[in-house]
Amino acid sequence: MFNSIRGILSAKGSEAVFLLSGDIEWEITMPANDIQDLPLNNECRIFTWLYHREDQMKMYGFFNERRRSTFLELLKVEGIGPKGAVKIMGGISQEDLERALEAGDLARLESVPGLGKKTAQKMLLSLKGKLVSAQDSVVSPYNDLVQALADMGYDRRSAAEALAKAEKSVGNVKLPDVEREKLLFKEAIVYLSGQ
Repeated sequence: MFNSIRGILSAKGSEAVFLLSGDIEWEITMPANDIQDLPLNNECRIFTWLYHREDQMKMYGFFNERRRSTFLELLKVEGIGPKGAVKIMGGISQEDLERALEAGDLARLESVPGLGKKTAQKMLLSLKGKLVSAQDSVVSPYNDLVQALADMGYDRRSAAEALAKAEKSVGNVKLPDVEREKLLFKEAIVYLSGQ
């Protein structure tokens, strides 16, 4: 519904900011470290996600799209709701979170305020390989297929490598683009299943 809101940052709190956009001042809940990066009384763009329930509506905001994607991935972990995800993101930098998940560093995750051992373990199981930073991401001509495989639970790097192997095995077979992608997808799953 809302992708982002642009306006003047009129106030900052510990858990939310107020953004004046036209005649509307939005209250947007944000991770603490995202709030620190925003300049007060200046124009800024906040990427948003709307939480809407029968009894409540709340706008969550993020410094950039990558941060919002991290938030949405955290929501997929059992036991983490929007409030918990914002607290986790406010207690650890994006780079540290990605590093801890990739390395399986349970101790680092447990050190995040409000994150217990069980939830940290669930995060490791659910998110390893899903939060890949821009500089670490594997470039693939089939980014949509990599994303589809990641959505199925495969590690992004492994998915990209499997697609590269599938590309070699398919070779120069002449097929329409859609058929070629289907074939590569099937071949990649075969490679990933054999690991």
